[in-house]
Amino acid sequence: MAGINVSTVDAFIFQSFSKVELDGGSITKLVVATLLTLLFVHVNCVMLYALMSKRVFKESPRYILFAHMLFNDSVHLILTSLLFLFAFAFLKLAKAVCSLLIFFSTATFRIAPLNLAVMSMERYVAICFPLRHAEIATQKRTWVAISFIWFFGSVNILSDIIFAAVMDPNFFYVQMYCTREQIFIKPWQLDMYNGFNAFYFVSVTVIIIFTYISIVITARSMSSNKDSDKKAHRTVLLHLIQLGLCLNSLLYGTLERALVMTSNNNFIILHIRYLNYICVLILPRCLSPLIYGLRDEAVRPLFTNYFCYCSKKFHTTVNM
Repeated sequence: MAGINVSTVDAFIFQSFSKVELDGGSITKLVVATLLTLLFVHVNCVMLYALMSKRVFKESPRYILFAHMLFNDSVHLILTSLLFLFAFAFLKLAKAVCSLLIFFSTATFRIAPLNLAVMSMERYVAICFPLRHAEIATQKRTWVAISFIWFFGSVNILSDIIFAAVMDPNFFYVQMYCTREQIFIKPWQLDMYNGFNAFYFVSVTVIIIFTYISIVITARSMSSNKDSDKKAHRTVLLHLIQLGLCLNSLLYGTLERALVMTSNNNFIILHIRYLNYICVLILPRCLSPLIYGLRDEAVRPLFTNYFCYCSKKFHTTVNM
């Protein structure tokens, strides 16, 4: 059953489960992918630690949402890397264990654009309704919004897993290659999955475009063109760009499957799948700390301090 799927494993072993020989090039690819993942997770964790080190960051809705984005991206990177390793080694997992990995992998992918939408709405309230921002964007409401983000991001995949567990009596025992397509039992599940993807991305795109236009209009209507207004609409514009990168992974997956169906050259297919994994699924995840953290004058000094300290401590340990 073929369909749009953001799972790295589906893109890597969709055509067949025949093993490939582990040569020097394959091992190099695996090492590069793993090191990139570890690097970006490390950067995200340092940025997250910097945010948690100051009380003002833990109480501000803007930074709470930013910290949630960093956490979500880090979890997605780790799980995607694990699934990539399992696919690379063609390892089978218990269906229950695989379902748990697929659940968090799919949920964290869908949570990313939803979190961007909420961050854009927070900036919209801050610029367009500055006098009511403290009343509307409270710490409690921010955590409620995050709860709804997790609910809407995971409800579809959770229903698929529950349905598979109910319909398959060997759900907790059968061994399988860990792909999301193995969770599908009925054709309507694929239709619902594609429908959820389309609804999420169209809705988030509309929200971000609306907030961007509203912020630009508000900023231009004011007699004093504040730096905070400029930064706000630039940030929302960056949200839209990052959303495009998330959407690109879905579109690329469809094009990749079309290539699999029309080409019999396994060498080319494997190289394109690897480039898909690196350029579309890993590299965009490094944009969060760069776009939001390093542009923020309050976060940048803390991040630089902690990152340099961790690097210096690491080199000291290695040299001992």
